[in-house]
Amino acid sequence: MVSRIGYASSIDGGHIDERLDEPVFNPANLEERYGCEDPRLTLLDDKCFMTYTAYTEKLLNAYQIGITSIGTEDFAEKRWNWSKRIFPFPSVRDKNAFIFPKRVDEKHLLFHRIDPDICVAYSEDFKNWTNFKAIIQPRLDKWDNFKVGCGGPPIKVDDGWLFIYHGVDFDRIYRLGVILLDERYPEKILYRSENPILEPKEDYEKYGNVSNVVYSCGNVLVDDKVYIYYGAADAAVCLAIYELNEILP
Repeated sequence: MVSRIGYASSIDGGHIDERLDEPVFNPANLEERYGCEDPRLTLLDDKCFMTYTAYTEKLLNAYQIGITSIGTEDFAEKRWNWSKRIFPFPSVRDKNAFIFPKRVDEKHLLFHRIDPDICVAYSEDFKNWTNFKAIIQPRLDKWDNFKVGCGGPPIKVDDGWLFIYHGVDFDRIYRLGVILLDERYPEKILYRSENPILEPKEDYEKYGNVSNVVYSCGNVLVDDKVYIYYGAADAAVCLAIYELNEILP
């Protein structure tokens, strides 16, 4: 029951062309001795930054954020030369993190989740983080009334940043929703969907290792179509495709 990170690729985004037999990222120290999972990747300059959940102890549910990076050329050539791993908040139960795709005031912006809120923090070196704050909270009268968490890094669109997130209700059902962030001030929320855009309905989403879960770590925009890759019941990787105007007002 130790999680590792693998690699699969697709030319058209929907059909898997290659899936490697061996992991491309393995636990390597005490902070992640019980696994590395939920990778979220951000392209910035000539590097691909990866955040992930590092499990120190699964029985005690002890986890924290890990950060590493790899050169885009190395990634494309499948040379898995990951940089030194950084654990920015030691001993803090923190997950669902990604590096924002653009610097803000010359600083890197980290979105992450400290239960039950989505939070942000700023850094120049990925080690020292400041200006912590919670910016997205559960809504007691909605489908995301228990806790919320990040999906993949947001996508730049005409009106701001399209941000897919997950919400959990008191019955522990995971659903996906949409938030639009301000282009210049990504802490500012311009729109948040009243209803989920995706919820467990198919058998493979309702029954599995963790039932009633749709959970995303990555999304891309292709010709005005939003491709959302998501985990279903912790047992399968799936793809949902939307027209951009379907999910934004």
